[in-house]
Amino acid sequence: MKRINIGGVPEHFNLAWYLTLKNGEYKEEGINLRWKDYFGGTGAMNKALRDGEIDMAVILTEGIIKDIIDGNPSKIVQTFVQSPLIWGIHVANDSKYKTIEDIKGTKAAISRYGSGSHLMAYINAENNNWNLDNDLNFEVIKNLDGAVKGLTNGVADYFMWEKFTTKPIVDDGVFRHIGNCPTPWPCFVIAVREDFLDNNLEDVKTILEIINNTTEEFKNIPSIDKTISNRYDQKLEDAQEWLSLTQWSQNIIDEETVYTIQEKLLSLEIIPKKVDYSKLVRLIN
Repeated sequence: MKRINIGGVPEHFNLAWYLTLKNGEYKEEGINLRWKDYFGGTGAMNKALRDGEIDMAVILTEGIIKDIIDGNPSKIVQTFVQSPLIWGIHVANDSKYKTIEDIKGTKAAISRYGSGSHLMAYINAENNNWNLDNDLNFEVIKNLDGAVKGLTNGVADYFMWEKFTTKPIVDDGVFRHIGNCPTPWPCFVIAVREDFLDNNLEDVKTILEIINNTTEEFKNIPSIDKTISNRYDQKLEDAQEWLSLTQWSQNIIDEETVYTIQEKLLSLEIIPKKVDYSKLVRLIN
């Protein structure tokens, strides 16, 4: 049985992977798919792809595009979640900052440079007409636990992370939510290391077929809202709202979207240049 390593964030977006693994669907096809949670998010997964620690990743679209341009030898093979990611903007519960305008020029907690929390801080700054050179400062905190400590101890002032993932921390009175910053594109894609893809194309196709069959029917799984609520410590109404806003995809990311993302990253000086669609995406079906 062929072992294949895949990584993703331990969030509700990836519950479909857990369900298919629990059901043994990959093993039925001779694939020993091993899932690894990456609490450090996209930056940690980019490093894992580069190091060969994982073969595949369910990863933020803008983060993997930036890292492929920076030399990550991987390709996007499919969009996984079509809808935008809703980044919540959070401060410590006792923070003096009340609005997004208040945090202008303060220090953003980020999991690591090149991560989603880093890149989206630029998007948020541009949305609010901040000066990207003067109004953005960063403190690396590694993960969500690090953000809790960082904001509580005052080493950073605000933290951007997926709104529903951080909602329990808001409900517990640790963070206060002051605004949102949705990604202006599909939020998650599936990326595969190029050398692995070259040698294991049929296995990758099989994995995609299995996960796509599940995501197509995901919202119709009986009591899926209760499952999400229990597994991810969410209030039932939050799980239901998240389900209503989230749309999975079974298709490749299109050229126009990739162009738009690169235009935005280039304008923010996050990437040094734009590259051809074929440098970022591999059409496998």
